[in-house]
Amino acid sequence: MEQKVTTVIDPEKCIGCGLCVDVCPLDTITMADGKAAVTGERSLSCDHCAAACPTGAVRVGAVSDETLSFKTFRMSRDWLPHGDFDTSGLARLMASRRSCRNYSDRPIDRAILEDLVGIGITAPSGTNCQHWTFTLLPERRHVRALAEEVARFFRKVNKMAGNGLLRGLLKAVGHRALDDYYRKYYAVVNQALDDWEKRGRDSLLYGAPAVIVIGSKPGASCPAEDALLAAQNILLGAHSMGLGTCLIGFAVEAMRRDAAVKRSVGIPDEEKVYAAIALGWPDEKYVRVADRKKPIIRYSEP
Repeated sequence: MEQKVTTVIDPEKCIGCGLCVDVCPLDTITMADGKAAVTGERSLSCDHCAAACPTGAVRVGAVSDETLSFKTFRMSRDWLPHGDFDTSGLARLMASRRSCRNYSDRPIDRAILEDLVGIGITAPSGTNCQHWTFTLLPERRHVRALAEEVARFFRKVNKMAGNGLLRGLLKAVGHRALDDYYRKYYAVVNQALDDWEKRGRDSLLYGAPAVIVIGSKPGASCPAEDALLAAQNILLGAHSMGLGTCLIGFAVEAMRRDAAVKRSVGIPDEEKVYAAIALGWPDEKYVRVADRKKPIIRYSEP
């Protein structure tokens, strides 16, 4: 993974406080003659150094301040200190976001979709590689085309899964995947395909007017985690903007297993897909947050 050093320090502005050194994860910067200096051969380009500098002496060339310039709202560039936020409000936002399966026909402005990507990339990524990619399907006609490709893939899968002889032969030689699929998903997928083909009902992408597909370029240290962290940011950001969202696992599976589905939305073969988010203006509302199953909590105390 490339870790080229693009950090530059203005010695005239540097006051020698050492704050940039304290937060640098790879010792890219050290103190020399009372001033901060770029001495390392690797950098995460995390911009921690510039964010910590009180005089603006540090600049990281690999990053762009345009990524936090949003089109539909303004965000303060001042850092929010630890603990300086309403935890109750944050928890309420998280609990209020639900998977939305009913949308109005109202289209989503492309500026909103781009701002959601901007919100997404504020998430952490492994070794700060930021190899994620975001493919936007901005109109219902684009979403319908993806739904047809996903349906085509699952027609083929259900045809194989519906063959009891084939399932039995594969299971006998230790390949249980098709049999497991048949037991868990065959019926619900069959219903969704019937809805799509015979009744014109979209049970695949729920009639959403837009979709964001999150993938990763090769070389990321933990691409799935990166993509899902960005997805969570987008889900919460969308709710705060008034949008409903739903993660579509069936679409991800189709794009993973059939490159033609992925190509149909313009994603290169070398990229892997980890999340697909259906989104739109919701045609549903609730009166309270939903409860959750009790989690398993354990303390490790050797």
